[in-house]
Amino acid sequence: MAAVTGALALSALAVPAAQADDHMPNLASLVPSTSKATPFAAAGPTDEGEGDTKITSVTVNGGKNIVVGTTVKKSFTVSVTATDPEGIYDAYPVLWHGSDPDTADGALVPEGLDQEFVGDCTNSSATTATCKVTLTADPAVDLYSNILAGTWKVWVGAIGNDGDYVIRDAYKTAKVQRASKLTVNASPEPVTKGKTITVTGKLSRANWEDHKYHGYTNQPVKLQFRKKGSDTYSTVKTITSNSTGELKTTVKAATDGYFRYSFAGTTTTPAVNATGDFVDVR
Repeated sequence: MAAVTGALALSALAVPAAQADDHMPNLASLVPSTSKATPFAAAGPTDEGEGDTKITSVTVNGGKNIVVGTTVKKSFTVSVTATDPEGIYDAYPVLWHGSDPDTADGALVPEGLDQEFVGDCTNSSATTATCKVTLTADPAVDLYSNILAGTWKVWVGAIGNDGDYVIRDAYKTAKVQRASKLTVNASPEPVTKGKTITVTGKLSRANWEDHKYHGYTNQPVKLQFRKKGSDTYSTVKTITSNSTGELKTTVKAATDGYFRYSFAGTTTTPAVNATGDFVDVR
């Protein structure tokens, strides 16, 4: 047992510089040199354990996907619930991306790397505790490539008051997505009943490589309408974004109301609705 906090025993997750293009930190350098608790083994995020400590649940970002834009760092909480007959001392998560921990090409770690890597734990009983840790996803540092959008694994460890521990390299998965934007414009305004309304817009998403938004191409997008005085949108038709993410279609004017575009989302990109554009039909 090396004298490191087992909650961040990630030396096996060191990312090759060629893969990370010098943007991804070597996680071995993030392992603290001291621990205030009985340490975990420093062998890295592989399934292992000793004794009767168990992880019973892990919740990432309140169960929601982690959506990151082009400039603003995203902070989110991961809660780990664990149990041990002697009580829980600490539990700790890290998100990593790739097919194998030894060749992972990305990791999301806590804020304040100069601080101790311990969870904020609350006991629900003498044997069970839930520990919360705030992780960060910085598009300027952590998300250096668009290939990182999609499914990430959750490495998690827990340690009991008696030194028993458990480590799981991929306890569950979570999605880290490129933020999306969607616009709409219906014209002319006002319009005569029965005349043609042209509805344009654009679907775009964050590019983590140049930190700009670019059109999301060849995606199905619904045109929806909400009658004035109603709270419910109904789908009029589905169209596909073009090679630059632009949207354009026509409908006949029937009654006052709001038009919007609605995108259902993909694994890498979240769902988004445009703000409705009101059309006065006369």
